[in-house]
Amino acid sequence: MGTQDSVKTVLIPAAGLGTRMLPATKAFPKELLPIVDRPIIQYGVEEAANAGIDNVVLITNPSNTLTESHFAKNQALEQTLAERGKDELLTIVQRLSAMAHVTSVSQPEPLGLGHAVLCGKEATGNAPFAVMLPDDVIDASPTALSQMLDVFAEVNGPVLLVERVSPTAVNQYGIIASEPVRDGVVRVTDLVEKPNPADAPSNLAIIGRYILTVDVFNALESTGAGAGGEIQLTDGLRRLLASRPIHACILNGTRHDVGNKVGFLQATLHFALKRPDLAPTIRTTLETLSQNKSLKLSDPTNS
Repeated sequence: MGTQDSVKTVLIPAAGLGTRMLPATKAFPKELLPIVDRPIIQYGVEEAANAGIDNVVLITNPSNTLTESHFAKNQALEQTLAERGKDELLTIVQRLSAMAHVTSVSQPEPLGLGHAVLCGKEATGNAPFAVMLPDDVIDASPTALSQMLDVFAEVNGPVLLVERVSPTAVNQYGIIASEPVRDGVVRVTDLVEKPNPADAPSNLAIIGRYILTVDVFNALESTGAGAGGEIQLTDGLRRLLASRPIHACILNGTRHDVGNKVGFLQATLHFALKRPDLAPTIRTTLETLSQNKSLKLSDPTNS
């Protein structure tokens, strides 16, 4: 059985409060904020579908019904588009409901990523599964998840996605210690959640993709609250590491953290500039803005 067949489910935790994007997220799920013309969550679902995984389970706030409905069939909208001859838009809308089977599971309280994964336990069907964090929107070919599935086929065990970050930023991530296996693949020897820069074992940060095996659930259930008073997935993986090998795939691609305002704007420009219908106007706009003296800010260090 191929790896793409054995990993059939992706869990997408999306129950956070989106505080870094307030006030836009006060009454609206952060994962539905649009990057160009697609909501954040759609980039993740498309990545899963392109990697051959068509069962997507959203881990959501109990009051959130909007996110799942984005992928549901909308007969009234489709009929209206068909009647108005908007065939291109009709195709786009129909593809949304056809790209994957999207369901949701409630996470009553946002008690950490490890807790979110535990909420999806029943949905995994006692088989290896993937976890994707929607805040990490990744532009890669092949997709980041496809890169990881190739490694999973080699090692037949948990695979994390990592990339090198600034040494001063390691306290924002789970960080691994590792030993090389081959180009782009390492074996994890330790994991630390949000270490102080002086104590970090490396600058290889775990980013928002995981391929996990079902024994991670026992590890998480045995893991108490960690950093921030939450059940940290990194702590559970460290416990799992004591009983089995864990590998990491070094990302070949571009990652955007769209959970903050700067990353969201950078991702919007990145994907807009890849669109032939938008890129010329965007480039012209950026050139005009760069020449607008009224928009030039003084150096804050001199104020």
